[in-house]
Amino acid sequence: MPYTAFFSERMGRALRTPGLYKFAVLVAVSGGGVVAYADARPVAAEYPQAAPKKKLVVLGTGWAGTSFLKNLDTSLYDVRVVSPRNYFAFTPLLPSITCGAVEPRSIVEPIRNIMRKKTGPVKFSEAECYKIDPKSKKIHCRSNIGTNLDGNGEFELDYDYLVVALGARSNTFNTPGVPEHCHFLKEIEDAQRIRRSVMNCFEKASLPNLSEEVRKKNLHFVVVGGGPTGVEFAAELHDFVQDDLSKLYPDIKDLVKISLIEAGDRLLTMFDKRITQFAEEKFKRDGIDVKTHFKVVKVSDKAITMTNSATGEVNVPYGMVVWSTGIGTRPIMMDLMNQIGQANRRVLATDEWLRVLNCENVYALGDCATITQRKVMEDISAIFKVADKNNSGTLTVKEIKNVLDDIIERYPQVALYLKTKQLKDFSDLLKVSEGDTVKESLELDIERFKKALAQVDSQVKMLPATAQVPPFWTICSTGWRADGRAASL
Repeated sequence: MPYTAFFSERMGRALRTPGLYKFAVLVAVSGGGVVAYADARPVAAEYPQAAPKKKLVVLGTGWAGTSFLKNLDTSLYDVRVVSPRNYFAFTPLLPSITCGAVEPRSIVEPIRNIMRKKTGPVKFSEAECYKIDPKSKKIHCRSNIGTNLDGNGEFELDYDYLVVALGARSNTFNTPGVPEHCHFLKEIEDAQRIRRSVMNCFEKASLPNLSEEVRKKNLHFVVVGGGPTGVEFAAELHDFVQDDLSKLYPDIKDLVKISLIEAGDRLLTMFDKRITQFAEEKFKRDGIDVKTHFKVVKVSDKAITMTNSATGEVNVPYGMVVWSTGIGTRPIMMDLMNQIGQANRRVLATDEWLRVLNCENVYALGDCATITQRKVMEDISAIFKVADKNNSGTLTVKEIKNVLDDIIERYPQVALYLKTKQLKDFSDLLKVSEGDTVKESLELDIERFKKALAQVDSQVKMLPATAQVPPFWTICSTGWRADGRAASL
């Protein structure tokens, strides 16, 4: 029996070893002999299974979506990216593609190339998301490049967290004829179509037996919108005509006309007036016709119709129109905003942590969203209570300075207000409201505290669109094209 006990003990140890086989052993001792029977069955590992990762879905591969993906620790989540394009495009150089100064492949980076550099696996689906269902935490997608088992290319994805970075579409203001007859400039495909259209216009104007009027019509290039995209494209097109096409088409080069139409009173209204003045003066020297206070009301296949308070309605024949009048809301975003009680908005409203308001576990960033910054005066009582650590009902200047950094982090408009008013710290801010030199021992009640911070919320501003902030305009305004030649701006 000692041997039997020893054998049973060894088998017991094997049973506690993960991945080994469990032996059912029957040992009988009879007449000095040993008879044994064994049955082997696999045993599951006894170690606890790791909790499944949360599903994180990212919609979009533009500036916002790609930046988020690059900074995300993908080892912590089950990440899937959904976008109709499988690359990131450096949009500031799109106007250069229209004129051949830059090749399209030079401004794109495959999204799968970004994904393979991540610490954890990332899945990608080249498809368009056409509906978001926040109640069931599903997104509905449609692929344009293939079909699934159902044959329609549509599929659904579940999510635990959703990051919406779908950007925006070109805003036509419901102007008749714009989608049918105008070019946009938001994607690489748009830039390529514009380039082909420019060359077609020159080839049409070169055909024999055409009147000069028809040739001028074919060579009239109209840019609608005096923002960064419209101004940069007009400058690139002028350089392209002067530096390249004038040599290829010497007989018709003098018939080319470029018009830039803006409904407002000046170009680049979102920038300093000095930039506007420089651009308008440069365009005037280059022969680019800048028309301000003109509103486009209709576009046909032959002419563009504009209105002006002085001239009334005018019809202008054209060869090509590029429409760049700002950005509008995508239909999918309108549908989502209607579902979550944000109807009649232009973009999704988020808090300062980019969480979509009234929508659990959904985040939004980029041109499809805006941050609803909380105002200091809304939380002034809570701020006062946090700073008043001894619950005395008053605050000294020193106590306020101790929490000022936290206040600025939570309410960035405070720092902006101090900078705008050229104030160094809270003492200077208090001096403005008190009208006297302030000592750190001075005690303030909540009313005097409110008075000191009463004006800081005036610096709460909406974030501008992507095309209006660095690095976009920093690059576009430097005056250098990718091939090293000076551009008009």
